[in-house]
Amino acid sequence: QVYLRESGGGLVQAGGSLRLSCAVSGRTFSNYAVGWFRQGPGKEREFVAGINWSGTSTNYTDSVKGRFTVSRDNPKNTVFLQMNSLKPEDTAVYYCARYGRSYYALTPQSVDYWGQGTQVTVSS
Repeated sequence: QVYLRESGGGLVQAGGSLRLSCAVSGRTFSNYAVGWFRQGPGKEREFVAGINWSGTSTNYTDSVKGRFTVSRDNPKNTVFLQMNSLKPEDTAVYYCARYGRSYYALTPQSVDYWGQGTQVTVSS
């Protein structure tokens, strides 16, 4: 069993920043891609960012490009999502997800483990 635990969410004003962390259990963390998804009020869960096993490839949904940065620290089994210039429309529960392979996908079908989520609220 693999466990993912997000932290770093909270309430921030528009234009502010937050840094989310995701600690992943397991000794083979560096073999797998990790993604961040989010689900806003009344919305479907959507892909936000993904990072491959080595951290050499990343991808973002269009609405966060240039504002969010995903990174990973394999020796520490941790993935980060730096979120800058936050907007009210970024308000959502953010989930960390481990893919069952070395490369991310924009859809969750290949995700095999999810975190419990962390709330991000951006006030206007």
